[in-house]
Amino acid sequence: MPRLSTVDPATAAPDARRLLAKVESALGVTPNMMRAMAVSPAVLDGYLSFAGALSKGSLSGALREQIALVSAAENACEYCYAAHHVLGANAGVNDADLASGGHAEASDPKAAAALRFARAVLRTKGFVSDAELADVRAAGYHDGEIGEIIGAVALNVFTNYFNSVGRTEVDFPPVALPA
Repeated sequence: MPRLSTVDPATAAPDARRLLAKVESALGVTPNMMRAMAVSPAVLDGYLSFAGALSKGSLSGALREQIALVSAAENACEYCYAAHHVLGANAGVNDADLASGGHAEASDPKAAAALRFARAVLRTKGFVSDAELADVRAAGYHDGEIGEIIGAVALNVFTNYFNSVGRTEVDFPPVALPA
């Protein structure tokens, strides 16, 4: 049962209504996470602004979705794991990479290096080793892209924690978290 309230877009206050309309326009639906975030338009606006900024970076949407799967798996967030399977497929992540994403694996070696680095950031709370940093650089990522990987991790930790605290009702097809 959800522990945080949600906002109905039809009856939302003007700021929340504007933000939820933006979500509806982009996704074609208004996910429960966004409805819960809209209780504080500042929270939803912050999330959308950060996600929007990262979407203008050099990492592909598919890779950002794969990073989201790693984060959801590491943080045991059922809501995010289900959501990012749908969003990942929409961004072009193939079925095999969707299935292995929670294990920080990908068919593309460069993407796999980014996922392993993202998992290291999560597991070490940012205190990655020199070897882990060297590995992601050796895969071809420059410091700007490494910063974007860290940004994607941070954004997803926020949504993982938000949904875990709120016990947001999963409104995407459920996907079992990896063992």
